[in-house]
Amino acid sequence: MTDLSLNFAPLASIWLIATLGVIGLAIGVYGLVRGAAGSLMRSAIAVLMTLALANPSAVSEERQPLKDVAVLLVDETPSKDLSDRSEQTSLAVEAVTEQLEGFSNDLEVRVVRLTHDSVEDAADGSRVLEPLQRALADVPPRRVAGTIMITDGQIHDLDGLDGNSDAAPTGISGPVHSLLTGAPDEADRRLSVVESPSFGLVGEEAQIGVIVEDPAATAPRVRVTIKVDGEFIRPVNVPVGDRATISIPLTHRGASVIELNVVPGEQEITLNNNKAVLSINGVRDRLRVLLVSGEPHPGERTWRNLLKSDPSVDLVHFTILRPPEKQDGTPIHELSLIAFPTRELFEVKLHEFDLVVFDRFRRRGVLPSLYLSNIVDYVEGGGAFLEAVGPSFAGPYSLFRTPLGRLLPGEPTGAVTMQGFKPEISELGKRHPVTAALPGGPVFDGEREPVWGRWFRQVEVNSLAGQTLMTGIDRQPLLILDRVAEGRVGQLLSDHIWLWARGFEGGGPQRELLRRLAHWLMKEPDLEEEDLRASADSRGLTVTRRSMEDQEFTVEITDPDGEISQHQLDRLEDGVHRSTIPVQKAGIYSIREGDTAILTAVGVLNPLEFGEVAATEDKVKPLSELSDGSTQWLKDGLPRIRQVEPGRAASGPGWIGLRKNGDYIVTGVQAANLLPAPLLLALLIGALALTWRRESR
Repeated sequence: MTDLSLNFAPLASIWLIATLGVIGLAIGVYGLVRGAAGSLMRSAIAVLMTLALANPSAVSEERQPLKDVAVLLVDETPSKDLSDRSEQTSLAVEAVTEQLEGFSNDLEVRVVRLTHDSVEDAADGSRVLEPLQRALADVPPRRVAGTIMITDGQIHDLDGLDGNSDAAPTGISGPVHSLLTGAPDEADRRLSVVESPSFGLVGEEAQIGVIVEDPAATAPRVRVTIKVDGEFIRPVNVPVGDRATISIPLTHRGASVIELNVVPGEQEITLNNNKAVLSINGVRDRLRVLLVSGEPHPGERTWRNLLKSDPSVDLVHFTILRPPEKQDGTPIHELSLIAFPTRELFEVKLHEFDLVVFDRFRRRGVLPSLYLSNIVDYVEGGGAFLEAVGPSFAGPYSLFRTPLGRLLPGEPTGAVTMQGFKPEISELGKRHPVTAALPGGPVFDGEREPVWGRWFRQVEVNSLAGQTLMTGIDRQPLLILDRVAEGRVGQLLSDHIWLWARGFEGGGPQRELLRRLAHWLMKEPDLEEEDLRASADSRGLTVTRRSMEDQEFTVEITDPDGEISQHQLDRLEDGVHRSTIPVQKAGIYSIREGDTAILTAVGVLNPLEFGEVAATEDKVKPLSELSDGSTQWLKDGLPRIRQVEPGRAASGPGWIGLRKNGDYIVTGVQAANLLPAPLLLALLIGALALTWRRESR
């Protein structure tokens, strides 16, 4: 394609040339008015001189036309599969593509498909601005013909647009036409959670705010069913269109998966948004611990410092300084400590404690047998008891010779060994969460001795029950844990753990060990030795099985659509088996191993994609209006596509338009001087001759 144009390359300032031209013309006009001979020729000479200074040339450009770029954006997110939208979309894409092929000589079409490739994508819903900006990033605005979107109108990144803006979002050029699938009169019932706590107190109820929206509802109230961890709780009736508060009981520590389902409405597009799923973490308000020290000793402060440093623990600590048999004549009113409230602690308020610790306590009349029997009942009913023994445990005043003997897993032999030894982790202890992977535990030097410091006293026992997690001298039990009925019992058979706290010979992990021990006794979910749990992240669903048994584990996973698959877990160390399974669907997954089953949520629990599903023009109309495009329903027929000149209307009844910009690149330029020097000289000489001849008459 060739284009011819006139170009000027002035030899002097444009103002100088204009001034000289005006003066010359003024002189010529004055001469004509006065009737002076040769005035016309003088004017011609002035014009020639002015043109010569302007240096005119004829420029011929060789131009290569550039195609305009149009974007066909197809919404293929999961909401398109609702109703007959998928069929509408397929037919519309086929018809639009056929029409656009008719403009293939001067139009390039780029197809962008909105999809959700991972479970996280549904969290943000359908978003068009970023894909459109990427598709047009390398195209200058003067080449953009426009955009045709085929969608149901549920676009979730256009909420900030309104008709008060002056222009379309940055990076979007040309008219944007929205062709809508579905129908404008669609109705759907949906359940939304408007307020939910992230955690709640165990034993209390969490308050969840919900709202049920249904334009087609005829009843003022509808029924919502509640499940917690897969177990049906109860139904509740909530008003339609108004916020309602639902109370959910929290019965255990850790995450509780809560499912809310509203009954289907008279008109439904999908049942995916009839349910809402949320997770609330159950926590205890405060853990109450009763610590009773039988006598002052160096290790007493170790227990106290540990329990006092934990902000989640309320500690009640008593140390028996003067037993009843000791009479030193000190008047009662001069004693600085309060009396030991035995009845209040061991009869009235015993069941308010989460853990009872006896530290070097011995039988010497301070606590009657009745109160010790109360502790047995407390443990069998779900309480926790820990005994940190001293030398007296091997003698005639041992607690094993009281009703507490029914709880204790270790029976004293009567021997107390006094020699240096390093505590070791037993084979069971290497798998138990209380002692597995303790700092310094799994690491051994060349002589295969632990890197911890030594202790120097151990009470010998015969292990009657429970699991021995740590051993001492001659592999004798050092730490035994046991379950008794609904409760738990621990027995630490040395009072020298305080040497670790003092850093003797490098010390040891006394703080971590005692923290784990106390929280296992209080049934901390993260410290269960037989445990199945799962978590989800960008890699997939990670399933972890902890067990004291040395065997292979296979889990059965049920996805949100009810499909069942089996996966063998990889064996790790420390009694842990774990595998990560790729998943493609968001929702509630059920994981079962043996008799244990758990629920876990993958992806966003209530994805935006399935929040509102009724087709609408309200969200895309502002973008179309700001870009001089249009919004049309496919049910009214597919509009014709035209090419329109820039500045002209881009839509009308039954048609939509794409700009025909006519952009090009210049491949070659030829210039010809219109007043070459020989021609200019000849014209001037001729004009001067004619002027002389005219004036000579």
